[in-house]
Amino acid sequence: MTVAALDPHAEPLRRSNPGPASKRIIVGFGFWIFLLSDFIMFSAFFAAYAVLSGETAGGPTGKQLFDLTTVAIETAALLASSFACGMSALAVQTRQTGKVYAASFFTFLFGLVFLGLEINEFARMVGEGAGPQRSAFLSSFFSLVGLHGLHVTAGLVWLTVMMGQIATRGFLPNTLRRFLCFALFWHALDIIWVALFTVVYLMGAGK
Repeated sequence: MTVAALDPHAEPLRRSNPGPASKRIIVGFGFWIFLLSDFIMFSAFFAAYAVLSGETAGGPTGKQLFDLTTVAIETAALLASSFACGMSALAVQTRQTGKVYAASFFTFLFGLVFLGLEINEFARMVGEGAGPQRSAFLSSFFSLVGLHGLHVTAGLVWLTVMMGQIATRGFLPNTLRRFLCFALFWHALDIIWVALFTVVYLMGAGK
């Protein structure tokens, strides 16, 4: 027998649990957990580089290897790519298909330029006998910078898939959530690169 049946003037019981969170909140929370775990992983690689940066084993140092002009162009390309990604995310919110495609194209293009310059730098260093097996310093350098490059590569693949989904399915709620997650991921890579540029290249070129 219910409370209302016993006392018709009694207030109905209120549910203490409104139910599970929406999918948007769950996806957003889960993706922030992923980004935090990624930052922790990069922190470990940064720590390893900081410890091993002086262990050159008689080989070349960062001052001898790093070309700051090329790295500055890489940085400008990635920053431009991040700006274009932000414009694309704004266009997605307003469902402006043409602007989404245009901004995403420049996001991909500048990201590809960054990746190409990084691969060229790796190839040059290996060609000069400064590969990852040469010293602990170079092992940590290739690991840290290469890890970031792998993330950029994954981001470019992700962006390509997202554009295919928008072209075939339109602006569905799931697609919008994935695109906003991609934008967060891409901006996070930008933040990591700024730290990497400062700690590895600027400080390394001064040694």
